[in-house]
Amino acid sequence: MNFSRDVKLVLAVLTVALVWGTTFLGIKIGVETIPPWFVAGIRQLLAALLLLIFLISQKELKWIGRKNFLVQITLSSLMLITANGLTTVAEAHISSSLASLVSSMSPIMVLIGSVVFGLEKFSYRSVIGILFGFTGVVFIFWNGISDLTNPDYLSGIFLLFLAICGWAGGTIYTKKIQYRNENLFLNLFYQFAFAGIVQVIFAFAFSQSYNFEEWSTRSILATVYLALFGSVTAYFAFNYALKKLLPTQVSMLSYVNTVIAIFLGWLVLNEEITVKFILAALLIISGVFIMNYRKTMFKKKSPLP
Repeated sequence: MNFSRDVKLVLAVLTVALVWGTTFLGIKIGVETIPPWFVAGIRQLLAALLLLIFLISQKELKWIGRKNFLVQITLSSLMLITANGLTTVAEAHISSSLASLVSSMSPIMVLIGSVVFGLEKFSYRSVIGILFGFTGVVFIFWNGISDLTNPDYLSGIFLLFLAICGWAGGTIYTKKIQYRNENLFLNLFYQFAFAGIVQVIFAFAFSQSYNFEEWSTRSILATVYLALFGSVTAYFAFNYALKKLLPTQVSMLSYVNTVIAIFLGWLVLNEEITVKFILAALLIISGVFIMNYRKTMFKKKSPLP
């Protein structure tokens, strides 16, 4: 495979890196005037609608069976309702930069959970990676420990931690049952639809106020962007990239996502980025990289026969 000549692959990689790097900014803008659970729910419902149109046009819409449906509901509950939903709620209380940086520690939580469930064993490299990651957390709160006395800030950090646990839980569940996503977009349709319905119910149940007239055009467009690009387009691109590259190569895009999210938070929302925050980012990203490093990361994927 000649990477420089594969225009589709280059576009797919750029889409995943750039789009998923902008989602934290999109969420922050969305929750400016729209209650968080509405942002999350509308995002998932719009994504489900787009996939529904696609599946009907391809004549691929069908019932996936009770067993697979339960798998999709479980994944949706962990990765969309818990991880995505609580991240959205958390960003109503903390900056997009902080949310993206703390969320980048999810691979560390995946490793710890995998060890607990006997799916992996600790190695010297993984221990070093974890130490780097948690040292980064120390740098994050070095000067801001007093912020934890702010109930809103504290609840944002706590919800973000639960969100990371949800993402890790979904990843570990996928490993545990050795799940193979044979029809990605059909399964995602069920995941998005279920998550959207549940999150909209949460929105009406838990939002203190949902005066639709107060929703700004800026927030509405951000929510639509999250559905169209953050959910559907990025998943298409991610799936295409996985067919051409090794999983470890694609996973490296997460480091780019974090850098882009932090940069955009500073550029668009004027979020403060201190030297300690930058050091924290370097430590966490380095820790995750050390954990995920494999000798095959920079090798080309063998073409299918």
